[in-house]
Amino acid sequence: MKRWIGVDLHKRQFTVCWMNAKEESEIEEYEVSAVGYERFKKKLRKGDEVAVEAIGNSGYFCDQIREQVKKIAVINPKQFKVISESANKTDENDARAIARYLKHGLLPEVRQMEKEQRELKSLIGTRDKLVKLRSSLKNKIHNVLNDNGIVSKKEMFSSEVSYERLKSLKLSEMVKFEIEIIVEQIKSLGKSIKVIEEKIKDTGSKMKGHKSITSITGVGELSAAIILNGIGDVEDFEDSKKLCSYVGLAPTVRNSADKEKTGHITRNGNKIVRTALVQVALIAIRYNEYLRKFYLKLKAKKCSGKAIIATARKMLDIIYRTLKNGWEFADFNNWVLKQKSS
Repeated sequence: MKRWIGVDLHKRQFTVCWMNAKEESEIEEYEVSAVGYERFKKKLRKGDEVAVEAIGNSGYFCDQIREQVKKIAVINPKQFKVISESANKTDENDARAIARYLKHGLLPEVRQMEKEQRELKSLIGTRDKLVKLRSSLKNKIHNVLNDNGIVSKKEMFSSEVSYERLKSLKLSEMVKFEIEIIVEQIKSLGKSIKVIEEKIKDTGSKMKGHKSITSITGVGELSAAIILNGIGDVEDFEDSKKLCSYVGLAPTVRNSADKEKTGHITRNGNKIVRTALVQVALIAIRYNEYLRKFYLKLKAKKCSGKAIIATARKMLDIIYRTLKNGWEFADFNNWVLKQKSS
């Protein structure tokens, strides 16, 4: 007999609703542990369908049971408001609601990542946090110097020599002590970021489509790894518009009577990928005539911010078609493809 299984997953325990075709249900609780997972797996059958919300440990949960069931649905919690806005919110009711909606095919699912893809995404996220922390510490030095009547520039913290120059500034002993501590942390973060970036680039170089998108002007080794990890399997997307929507670069659309207005981008999806695409676009418009004209035309009509976002969306469309068709550019700036060897 086919069953639909709703799981309300937490850090230490998970509540399970086993539901049959008549929507008769049974509720059980399990520990998030090796013993708990083994107990749960013993009750699973090959024809079962399981659904769980996307939270921190849902990837690991899916890895544990993937071979034991027919299907695993991972739910987008932002779209599945039935649980989050429930008036009678309990673990049992949440699990039961998930099972019922799974049975009727009404769950808003998210794409599932393989373990290796999740690990790379985590490492990319760590690098992003360290870069932001380093920038925050540099800003702190700017503020400290400004409070002491010294107007500082970005290039003051761009090299080892520039940090040494800070020691020659006329500052109190306390301020010098504070700056030295901050500089030590910035240097340490810089070393860690460099090591992480090398690991990301090395992993990215082995990914499908790497040679294709690094042949596009603006896409370096690091941005290629970030973008490829964020996209996953390009075949999951019917067209580039679907990919833009997934990444969060699609504009919002509002309909009122017979009028349709487009607004700012949705900002759904991976912010790090969007940032990488914007950085790629900024480089590409310097060298590619077509993209530069596209950017300048929009900039004249709107503003530089909206123009660069639209150019990033255009770049993502190019990346999509490049990956989809297996292209590799010999000269991207003149749209010349490499000849495929026979």
